[in-house]
This record gives sequence, C-alpha cells and structure tokens, in this order.
Amino acid sequence: MTHLHDFIGDLALILISAGIATILFKWLKQPVVLGYIVAGFIAGPHITFLPTVTDMGNVEVWSEIGVIFLLFALGLEFSFKKLMDVGGTASIATLINMGSMILIGYIVGQLLDWSQMDSLFLGGMLSMSSTTIIIKAFNDMGLQKQRFAGIVFGMLIVEDLAAILMMVLLSTLAVSHTIEGMELLNSLLRLIFFVMVWFIVGIYLIPTLLKKLKRYLNDETLLIVSIGLCLGMVLFASKVGFSAALGAFIMGSILAETIKVKQIEHLVEPIKNLFGAIFFVSVGMMLNPGVIVENVGLILILTFVVLIGRVIFATIGVLASGEGLKVALQAGFSLAQIGEFSFIIATLGNSLGVISDSLYPIIVAVSIITTFTTPYFIKLSTPLYHFIERYIPSPWGRLIEGYASSNLKVVNKKNDWTRLLKSSLQFTLVYAVISLSVIYLCEQVFTPFILSYIPTVWGRALAAALTLLLIAPFLRAIMMKKNRSEEFRKLWSDNHFNRGALISLIALRVTICIALVMMVLVPLFPNTMILQFVISGGVVTFIIFFQGFKTQSRMMEAQFLANLNQKQYADERKAPIHPKIAHALLSKDIHLEEIEVSPASPKAGRTLRELDMRKNLGVHIVTILRGSRKINIPEADERLYPFDKIIVAGSDENLQKMIQLIAYREQGTVEEDLPQCHVSLSQYIVENGSPMIGRSLEELDIQRRTECMIINIERDDVSTITIAPDFTFEAHDTLLLAGEKEKLNAFEENMGIGIPLALNNH
Repeated sequence: MTHLHDFIGDLALILISAGIATILFKWLKQPVVLGYIVAGFIAGPHITFLPTVTDMGNVEVWSEIGVIFLLFALGLEFSFKKLMDVGGTASIATLINMGSMILIGYIVGQLLDWSQMDSLFLGGMLSMSSTTIIIKAFNDMGLQKQRFAGIVFGMLIVEDLAAILMMVLLSTLAVSHTIEGMELLNSLLRLIFFVMVWFIVGIYLIPTLLKKLKRYLNDETLLIVSIGLCLGMVLFASKVGFSAALGAFIMGSILAETIKVKQIEHLVEPIKNLFGAIFFVSVGMMLNPGVIVENVGLILILTFVVLIGRVIFATIGVLASGEGLKVALQAGFSLAQIGEFSFIIATLGNSLGVISDSLYPIIVAVSIITTFTTPYFIKLSTPLYHFIERYIPSPWGRLIEGYASSNLKVVNKKNDWTRLLKSSLQFTLVYAVISLSVIYLCEQVFTPFILSYIPTVWGRALAAALTLLLIAPFLRAIMMKKNRSEEFRKLWSDNHFNRGALISLIALRVTICIALVMMVLVPLFPNTMILQFVISGGVVTFIIFFQGFKTQSRMMEAQFLANLNQKQYADERKAPIHPKIAHALLSKDIHLEEIEVSPASPKAGRTLRELDMRKNLGVHIVTILRGSRKINIPEADERLYPFDKIIVAGSDENLQKMIQLIAYREQGTVEEDLPQCHVSLSQYIVENGSPMIGRSLEELDIQRRTECMIINIERDDVSTITIAPDFTFEAHDTLLLAGEKEKLNAFEENMGIGIPLALNNH
C-alpha cells in the first residue's frame, strides 16, 4: 500500500476543518474568517485529543502562498486610479487615524516594557481595520449605499496601500535592528522608485500584451497568464530586496487597470478563497490557549485601546477632512476593529523572528473580540450623534455641518500657474524615474556585456551611446513638454515677469537632463569632468532639435495613457450615469443610485405620476434602463416594469426608503450595449429680470418644456431637495439641473428666455 505523504494529509485536515467551520459560521451568521481561525485552533498542535497537523512547516508554506494570493486579489480591487478618486477626505482621515494608532500602540508597548520591535509591530497591527468584517457588517445592516460607507471604503483603500508601505519599512527595521532616520528615508525612497518603475513599465507593456493576445485568452489561458505574472513579480520583488506580498500587490494593481480585470477577478477568486482559508486556518493554529489565559488582562487592555482609540482618531480624521459630525462618528465607529492585515503583519514579524511568540495569539484574540463588537458600535454612532447634537454649543454649529465646500461652482477657474507647475512636476518626475531605471539597467546588464567584448575606450563610448539613445525620448519630454500648452502661452503673453519665471522653469528642466546625461558619462569617463559637462550640453541640444525623439516620446506617452485609461473609458461607456456626476453630487448630500425593480414589488406596473416619488419620498427618478433602452428624464406617464433599473437622486435616508419600497434585490450584472447618451448636470442662476421670477414650478412646467429636471435649489445658502409644485422662483436662485447635455445647453431657449446665459456643465 502506497504511503500518503504528510503534506497531503495536513492539507486534507486543514480543508476539512475549514469546510465544517464555514458551514457552521454561515449558519450562525458570523464572519467566515472567524470560523477559519476557530478551525485552525481546533486542528492545531495545542488541541491533542483531536486529529492535528503533523508538520507545521507545511502549513507555513501554504500560508505564505495564501498571503501572496490575498495581496494579489487586493491589488486587483485596488487600482491606483481608484486611489486618486477617493480624494482628500479618505487620505487625510486615514493619515490621522493610522498615525495616531501606530503611536498609541508603540507607547502602550513601551509602557508594558516590551522591546522596540514588539512595540512597533503592535502599533502597526492596531492601525489596520478589517475590510472583510466592515463589508459584511454594512451588507447585513443595509448601510453600504450611505455617505459615510463610501468614506469608510475610501479609507480602507488608503489603509491597504499604507499597510504595504508599512510592511516594507517594518521588514527593513527588522533586518537592521535599528531605527535610523536616514536608513528609513533611503528605504522609503527606494520603495517609491521601484513601485513607480514597476507600475509605469507594467501599464505600458501588460495591457498591450493582453490586447495583442486577446484571441488566445480564454478563461484557462488568462488564469495561467495572470498567476504567472503575479508569481513573476513576486520573484522579481524578492530578488531586489522587497517582500513577496509587495510584488503580488503591485501586479494586481497593474492588472486592475486593464479591461480584463473583472474576468481575472472572477477566475482568481476560487484560488484566493482556497489559499486565503489556509492562511486564516494557520492563524488559528498559532493560538496558544495557555498564552491567552495568561494574558487575559493584556487582551482586555488592548481591546479597550482599539475600541476607544480607533473611534476617537478615525472620527477626528474624518472631521479634519471637512465632513460633518454625524458622518465622522458613523465612520469612526465603523472602523473600531482590527482584522486580516493585522494577522499578515503579525505573520511577517513571526517569520522574521523579531516579535515575541505571545504577541501573535494576543492580537488574534483582540481581533476576535472587536469583530463581534463591530455591528453594535455602528448602531451606537447615530444615537450618540443625536445626544451630542443636543448639547453642542451653537458657535460650534460648523462642526455639525462640516466645512467641506461644494465641488460644483458657477465659476471654476483654476490658476494657470498652478496647473502648469502641477503638470510639469508630474511628467518631470515620471520621465526622470524612467530615465534613472534605464540608466540603472544599462549599468547592471548592457555595459558589462559590451565591456566584456570591447574593454577599450571605444567600448565605454558604445555603452554610453546606447544608454543615451534609450533615454533620449524621455529627456526630450522633460525639457519640451508643455512649452506650447495653453497655460504656457497665456502666462507668456500676460507680463514680462511671467516670461522670466517660465524661462527659469525650462532652464531647471534642462539642468535635470544635463545631470542625467552626466550620470551616464561619469562612471565610464571619471577623469574628464569639464569635457563631460560640455558633451552633456551638446547631447541635450541635439535631443531638443532632433524630431525623431519627439515623435517617439509622443507615441510612447499615447500608448501609456491609452492603456491606463482604457478601463475607465470602458466603464464610462457602460455606465448609465457618468461617474463624475455621482462624485459631484456627494458634496450636496445627494446620491445617484441604481435600483432594480423587483418582480415582487407592489409598485411594479404603476406610472411615475401614480407613484409621485418626489412628493412621497423626496427622490427624483432621473433615468430608467429597460433592456438596451435608456429613458432619460422620464415623463410622468412612464410606467415601472419588473427588472427595470432606475437611476434615482436623493439623500441617504430617502434612498433607503426608496429601496424598501421597490423591494430592491441585487442582481448579477449583465453587460449590455447601451446607447451612449449620459445624464449630465448643470447649474443655472436665475438672473434679475428673468421671466421665471415670481412664477411657480407648476406654472413654468419646466420638465415638459425643456426635458430637464430640477433636483436641487439653493437660496441664501439653504439647499432644498424636495421641491413643491407651488415653489415660486426668486432672483439669484441657483438651480441644479439634470438632463442630456444637448437639452441643458438649450434650457433657456426651450424656456423662452431671451438672451442665452452660459451654463456650467459637468
């Protein structure tokens, strides 16, 4: 009889335990992650009266693979463009929350006489929320569409990126065993450099490769290619001194910018679930019941620190970003737990041998307790807000509302200097990083190869020429890009002072290019500094006037931008409402949500006039999607049918009522060819002398005459969403209009108002 390897037996035990735990915790309506941890605890080496694993080394290998696929899947959901979309609110709030909790964790560790490494890792663990637990709680409580939930999701995105950076820095500290400011700065700059290089090169090459191989990429092939790219980046990251988790995350974020990302996510999800389960089971196996009993007091102290500290600092962070007190409290109480990333950081500390054995089970116990308290804390936030609102002093009224200004302005003119300097800094940094990476590659690979065959001055000259030829398109872009832009021309013609500043800006960019050329020449010709400077000036001059480099740089940039934006453009074409419109409305506490009409809904088959959503619920039906048909600004006689998808504008509270009324149930998304006409937004100010003044909404019959809908009116800084038919217009009223762009542009003409006024379309 063939002997079965212990490796297979251990894997069988892990998966059987995980399967039982999954079913049990689903039945108990608890997070499956906790089930995996309990299964690992039962199957682990500390429970001897049940079957247990024979070799923990096997489990460690599987769990390391689990971390790789968890981070790869996280990267697929992340996307650097999504990070830009979450804006300042999430970034500021997360910086304050994470920074404060890292500091608090370090101080608590030092007060407990722990080592510096234990204290630092404790701070890192306490600073990370649980994405899995928060998403489950929001779904169970029906909160995922509320304003504060969007802010929490944005903070989780920023936390994910910060966690990757933290893991790299903690690894550096663990290896060096010292906290040196310059060493940390060097590691951080090195990390930023490599991440930028990987991202830029990856976006340039990988989407292009997938596009060219499109005809061969069925599900099987795409899965193999995706996993191969992931493990290839893991291997490369390890070779240059970074963690495997960072490599997996970076490759996931690169693939997240491709139009294949949804298909890749679907294919990778079973693998992520499998290895993720093994990882969380391995976390449970590290639980030592003796250590937990011995440290009950410490576990309770750390639980108190998490529950109180994260609530306070997350709330302060959201308030500091400009949001109101209610949203800040709801977000802060939602983040009062630690989870999966804390386990990953603890696993990192264990694998590096720099944290105490007792810290791992302690932090897992704290995570389990805070997981169970999460739903109750979320429910507590609203009553606490109402209590504070009653007693808060009137001068602090701004705290209730928040100071974040509206994103919609009648006039939104950006400073030309700001735009020019921002764009110049961006492309100079990107092209300089690419140039440095090419120089580094040539120094490590091409130059030694050439000198091994031509060890004379001619070999060094050939190596220098090859390197300069490769970086020439990037150098020309640094020096010449934006020199003929609209901002540049306007500033040049404005006054003589601007001309001097613009010339200085160009001179600075030319100087950077000369420095990059000298970085190529100095290592090859170290004893001719003056001659090198003259040659560098000549090379830079040649690059400026040679048009071939201009064409090449533009082609490469166009390819990069096309690859970077292809997913965004594809999503915008399919979206019934342009994503920018939805973001613009959030500042006015107005959401645009897509709700599907359930076949069981009692409202199905009734007309919009009969439903009168505006009067009964304070919401506006902007668009109806029916199969491949799109009905923008529907008439009152239009009926709602089962499986219609309606785009509704309204506040959080009103939308929740609408969802209950329509009996919304989430359906799998089906891609369809929808007509390319979006509902847009425009602000319109009622000027003095307008025929609209003194007339009611019902008298003007605006929706029928213009095919546009008023979804918000501002008067004396007071915003009104629910607008009665007898509402009478006054001078200086600001109307927020929804409609197709052509209808918005013809608004005044269709209203019969004499001289057209400019509309601010978004």
